[in-house]
Amino acid sequence: MDPSQRDFTMDGASGGTLPPGLSEEEALEMQIELTKVEDEIQTLRQVLTAKERHAGELRRRLGISPLAEFKNNISKGWQEVQSSNAYKKTQETLSQAGQMTSSALSTMGSAIRNRFGEMSNNYSMRHSLSMPAMRNSNTFKSFEDKMSKVVGGGSNGEGPQGPPGSNSNF
Repeated sequence: MDPSQRDFTMDGASGGTLPPGLSEEEALEMQIELTKVEDEIQTLRQVLTAKERHAGELRRRLGISPLAEFKNNISKGWQEVQSSNAYKKTQETLSQAGQMTSSALSTMGSAIRNRFGEMSNNYSMRHSLSMPAMRNSNTFKSFEDKMSKVVGGGSNGEGPQGPPGSNSNF
């Protein structure tokens, strides 16, 4: 059997075979280094936990509540966002978009106003153009004659007349 394929039974290993291209000595060195790194990580975790506990105690003694600290962190974060280039560029882009939208709506409003004005003018012109044609129609003349007799003033130039049987003049 190839020596590199022997069972790997050092501390922490579970009787597996050595990876290809790795000698037993290299594997042993790596295993020792791994154990040291894991011990350092455990020590750092313990130190970090102790430091966090100490910082919490200092905050409590200073009267800094978790809510106040949270508000302070949010405030600082918002200030950092506002001073960032990305925020400034976004703000500039939104401002330009707002101006363009406002301009487009203003232009559209003017176009609608102008169109209503044109429609109103066209209606007045059609209405006034249709009046002479209507005045000359037989129906309008008949209606006009009847109204002038009722109101008082026939088409023959007579003065106003009152109701039948009355001699009052207006």
